Amino acid sequence: MLINLSFPVEKLWVLCLIFQNRVEVLNLVKNIMKSMIGEALIGSGPEIAHIDIVIGPRGGPVEIAFMNSLAMPRQGHTPLLAVLEPNVQPKPVTLLVNKVTIKNVAQATLMFGPAQAAVAKAVMDSVSSGLLPQEQADDIFIIVSVFIEWDAKDKEKVYEYNYEATKLAITRATESRPTVEEALAKKDSAKHPFA
Repeated sequence: MLINLSFPVEKLWVLCLIFQNRVEVLNLVKNIMKSMIGEALIGSGPEIAHIDIVIGPRGGPVEIAFMNSLAMPRQGHTPLLAVLEPNVQPKPVTLLVNKVTIKNVAQATLMFGPAQAAVAKAVMDSVSSGLLPQEQADDIFIIVSVFIEWDAKDKEKVYEYNYEATKLAITRATESRPTVEEALAKKDSAKHPFA
Protein backbone atom coordinates (compact mmCIF):
# COMPACT_ATOMS: atom_id res chain seq x y z
CA MET A 1 0.00 0.00 0.00
CA LEU A 2 1.44 3.36 -1.02
CA ILE A 3 1.17 6.16 1.52
CA ASN A 4 -0.12 9.40 0.00
CA LEU A 5 2.22 12.19 1.10
CA SER A 6 1.05 15.77 0.76
CA PHE A 7 4.23 17.50 -0.36
CA PRO A 8 5.87 17.82 -3.82
CA VAL A 9 7.65 14.80 -5.22
CA GLU A 10 10.85 16.90 -5.58
CA LYS A 11 11.07 16.96 -1.78
CA LEU A 12 10.36 13.27 -1.37
CA TRP A 13 13.39 11.62 0.18
CA VAL A 14 11.90 8.31 1.19
CA LEU A 15 9.00 6.22 0.02
CA CYS A 16 7.22 4.19 2.63
CA LEU A 17 5.62 0.92 1.67
CA ILE A 18 3.46 -0.99 4.08
CA PHE A 19 3.72 -4.70 3.45
CA GLN A 20 2.58 -7.39 5.88
CA ASN A 21 2.44 -4.93 8.83
CA ARG A 22 6.01 -3.76 8.21
CA VAL A 23 7.23 -0.44 6.93
CA GLU A 24 10.00 -0.72 4.36
CA VAL A 25 11.91 2.42 3.53
CA LEU A 26 13.41 2.70 0.08
CA ASN A 27 16.07 5.34 -0.40
CA LEU A 28 15.37 7.37 -3.56
CA VAL A 29 18.72 9.15 -3.75
CA LYS A 30 19.62 7.35 -7.01
CA ASN A 31 16.33 8.35 -8.67
CA ILE A 32 16.56 11.21 -11.11
CA MET A 33 13.86 13.65 -10.09
CA LYS A 34 15.36 16.92 -11.34
CA SER A 35 17.50 18.22 -14.19
CA MET A 36 21.26 17.78 -13.77
CA ILE A 37 24.17 19.39 -15.61
CA GLY A 38 27.71 18.13 -16.17
CA GLU A 39 30.78 19.11 -18.16
CA ALA A 40 34.13 17.55 -19.05
CA LEU A 41 37.17 18.31 -21.22
CA ILE A 42 39.37 15.32 -22.16
CA GLY A 43 42.24 14.85 -24.60
CA SER A 44 44.44 17.11 -26.65
CA GLY A 45 45.07 18.25 -30.19
CA PRO A 46 42.32 18.64 -32.77
CA GLU A 47 40.51 15.54 -31.45
CA ILE A 48 40.01 17.07 -27.98
CA ALA A 49 36.57 16.35 -26.54
CA HIS A 50 34.52 18.92 -24.69
CA ILE A 51 31.17 17.57 -23.49
CA ASP A 52 28.32 19.49 -21.89
CA ILE A 53 25.47 17.30 -20.70
CA VAL A 54 21.98 17.74 -19.30
CA ILE A 55 20.03 14.85 -17.77
CA GLY A 56 16.42 15.03 -16.69
CA PRO A 57 13.21 13.09 -16.09
CA ARG A 58 10.28 12.53 -18.43
CA GLY A 59 7.94 15.52 -18.35
CA GLY A 60 10.66 17.99 -17.42
CA PRO A 61 12.54 20.70 -19.32
CA VAL A 62 15.21 18.32 -20.64
CA GLU A 63 12.56 16.22 -22.40
CA ILE A 64 11.06 19.39 -23.92
CA ALA A 65 14.47 20.60 -25.12
CA PHE A 66 15.22 17.09 -26.45
CA MET A 67 12.05 17.02 -28.56
CA ASN A 68 12.43 20.61 -29.76
CA SER A 69 16.06 20.08 -30.78
CA LEU A 70 15.30 16.88 -32.63
CA ALA A 71 12.40 18.51 -34.48
CA MET A 72 14.31 21.64 -35.56
CA PRO A 73 17.60 20.83 -37.30
CA ARG A 74 19.34 23.62 -39.18
CA GLN A 75 22.18 23.79 -41.65
CA GLY A 76 25.42 22.64 -40.04
CA HIS A 77 23.63 21.71 -36.80
CA THR A 78 21.75 18.43 -37.12
CA PRO A 79 20.85 16.82 -33.79
CA LEU A 80 21.16 13.05 -33.87
CA LEU A 81 20.25 10.20 -31.60
CA ALA A 82 23.13 8.35 -30.00
CA VAL A 83 23.36 4.74 -31.17
CA LEU A 84 25.57 1.84 -30.16
CA GLU A 85 25.11 0.62 -33.72
CA PRO A 86 22.38 1.29 -36.27
CA ASN A 87 18.97 0.47 -34.75
CA VAL A 88 20.30 0.13 -31.17
CA GLN A 89 19.78 3.27 -29.10
CA PRO A 90 21.14 3.54 -25.58
CA LYS A 91 18.68 3.80 -22.73
CA PRO A 92 18.23 6.49 -21.50
CA VAL A 93 17.65 7.96 -24.95
CA THR A 94 20.41 10.40 -25.76
CA LEU A 95 20.56 13.27 -28.22
CA LEU A 96 23.82 14.67 -29.57
CA VAL A 97 24.00 18.30 -30.64
CA ASN A 98 27.13 19.71 -32.17
CA LYS A 99 28.82 22.83 -30.75
CA VAL A 100 30.75 23.62 -33.91
CA THR A 101 29.07 24.07 -37.30
CA ILE A 102 29.71 20.96 -39.39
CA LYS A 103 31.26 22.22 -42.62
CA ASN A 104 32.44 19.10 -44.42
CA VAL A 105 31.89 15.38 -44.84
CA ALA A 106 35.00 14.45 -42.84
CA GLN A 107 33.76 16.36 -39.81
CA ALA A 108 30.22 14.97 -40.21
CA THR A 109 31.66 11.43 -40.39
CA LEU A 110 33.39 11.92 -37.03
CA MET A 111 30.16 13.17 -35.43
CA PHE A 112 27.92 10.54 -37.06
CA GLY A 113 30.39 7.75 -36.27
CA PRO A 114 32.93 7.62 -33.44
CA ALA A 115 31.46 10.48 -31.38
CA GLN A 116 27.92 9.09 -31.72
CA ALA A 117 29.02 5.57 -30.73
CA ALA A 118 31.29 6.79 -27.91
CA VAL A 119 28.51 8.79 -26.27
CA ALA A 120 26.09 5.85 -26.55
CA LYS A 121 28.62 3.45 -24.99
CA ALA A 122 29.39 5.89 -22.15
CA VAL A 123 25.66 6.18 -21.38
CA MET A 124 25.18 2.41 -21.30
CA ASP A 125 28.31 1.88 -19.19
CA SER A 126 26.91 4.48 -16.77
CA VAL A 127 23.70 2.44 -16.52
CA SER A 128 25.65 -0.82 -16.17
CA SER A 129 27.74 0.62 -13.30
CA GLY A 130 24.67 2.00 -11.51
CA LEU A 131 25.64 5.63 -12.02
CA LEU A 132 22.37 6.07 -13.95
CA PRO A 133 19.48 4.04 -12.51
CA GLN A 134 18.51 1.15 -14.81
CA GLU A 135 14.93 1.11 -13.48
CA GLN A 136 14.48 4.69 -14.72
CA ALA A 137 16.25 4.28 -18.07
CA ASP A 138 13.02 4.62 -20.08
CA ASP A 139 12.05 7.78 -18.19
CA ILE A 140 15.26 9.80 -18.45
CA PHE A 141 16.35 12.07 -21.31
CA ILE A 142 19.96 13.09 -21.98
CA ILE A 143 21.27 15.83 -24.24
CA VAL A 144 24.99 15.86 -24.99
CA SER A 145 26.65 18.84 -26.60
CA VAL A 146 29.67 17.54 -28.54
CA PHE A 147 32.70 19.46 -29.81
CA ILE A 148 34.33 18.16 -33.03
CA GLU A 149 37.06 20.50 -34.25
CA TRP A 150 37.21 21.13 -38.00
CA ASP A 151 40.79 19.75 -38.18
CA ALA A 152 40.07 16.51 -36.29
CA LYS A 153 41.02 13.37 -38.24
CA ASP A 154 41.83 10.48 -35.88
CA LYS A 155 38.65 8.39 -35.39
CA GLU A 156 40.12 6.36 -32.53
CA LYS A 157 41.03 9.48 -30.53
CA VAL A 158 37.63 11.06 -31.22
CA TYR A 159 35.98 7.88 -29.87
CA GLU A 160 38.28 7.55 -26.84
CA TYR A 161 38.15 11.22 -25.81
CA ASN A 162 34.38 11.56 -26.28
CA TYR A 163 33.75 8.33 -24.37
CA GLU A 164 35.87 9.45 -21.41
CA ALA A 165 34.47 13.00 -21.45
CA THR A 166 30.87 11.75 -21.55
CA LYS A 167 31.45 9.34 -18.64
CA LEU A 168 33.08 12.12 -16.61
CA ALA A 169 30.30 14.61 -17.44
CA ILE A 170 27.64 12.06 -16.37
CA THR A 171 29.52 11.44 -13.13
CA ARG A 172 29.80 15.15 -12.42
CA ALA A 173 26.12 15.70 -13.23
CA THR A 174 24.87 12.88 -11.01
CA GLU A 175 27.19 13.89 -8.15
CA SER A 176 26.49 17.66 -8.51
CA ARG A 177 30.21 18.33 -9.04
CA PRO A 178 31.83 20.64 -8.64
CA THR A 179 30.09 21.67 -5.45
CA VAL A 180 29.65 25.36 -4.67
CA GLU A 181 32.48 25.02 -2.15
CA GLU A 182 34.79 23.47 -4.78
CA ALA A 183 34.00 26.21 -7.30
CA LEU A 184 34.57 28.95 -4.68
CA ALA A 185 37.92 27.39 -3.74
CA LYS A 186 39.08 27.53 -7.40
CA LYS A 187 37.66 30.93 -8.40
CA ASP A 188 40.90 32.90 -7.85
CA SER A 189 43.38 30.23 -8.95
CA ALA A 190 41.58 28.62 -11.91
CA LYS A 191 43.43 28.64 -15.24
CA HIS A 192 41.22 28.15 -18.31
CA PRO A 193 43.29 26.40 -21.04
CA PHE A 194 41.89 28.60 -23.83
CA ALA A 195 41.62 31.97 -22.05
